[in-house]
Amino acid sequence: MTTLAIVGAGEGLGAAVARRFGAEGFSVALLARRQDRLDKLVTDLKDVNSRGYAADVLNAEELAWALERAANDLGPIEVLQYSPLPQRQFLKPVLETTVAEAREAFEFSVAGPMTAVNQVLPGMRERGRGSILFVNGGSGARPNPKVGGTSIAFAGEGAYGQMLHETLGAEGVHVGQLIIPGAIEPDETAELAGKLWRMHSERGEFRVVHTR
Repeated sequence: MTTLAIVGAGEGLGAAVARRFGAEGFSVALLARRQDRLDKLVTDLKDVNSRGYAADVLNAEELAWALERAANDLGPIEVLQYSPLPQRQFLKPVLETTVAEAREAFEFSVAGPMTAVNQVLPGMRERGRGSILFVNGGSGARPNPKVGGTSIAFAGEGAYGQMLHETLGAEGVHVGQLIIPGAIEPDETAELAGKLWRMHSERGEFRVVHTR
């Protein structure tokens, strides 16, 4: 049994991706900060073999431990999706963004992904296959002064992902980034889940931009 781990799972995109990969035979590990919301999501995903693991991406030990438990419970993690929603303080205009907020945004969008990748990558490399998928808003492709924290942090996340893409492709591990400009509408989550499935299965370019 192979496993998809979604860091930042919720009722919208996370649930749609869980259903899409579940239909392909994947077990799904759902990671988010609140266990009660994860338990509800698992109940809603009654046709998917899924479990919820509470973890805060700003707590490296907690995040790594949750991913380790998920692999032990459900099977090796073959796909990692990193897609937690940015916190409000990361969405301030650039001139209002403090150093502390920029530092926390970096921890959220760069250190968090690095922790998750470092936890699952050894197994992927040993098996010679896997996918690491980053999901970012529009400022991940084009810095936006209206959202200073995410623009700074997503730039770092994108650079990290691009370097992984170039480094790991020859080993059978695909790394990709899905850019979703603007808010995700409820009626487009299935389409986005399909794009993430194709990014895993077709293993194309690093960056895919969702257009409406």
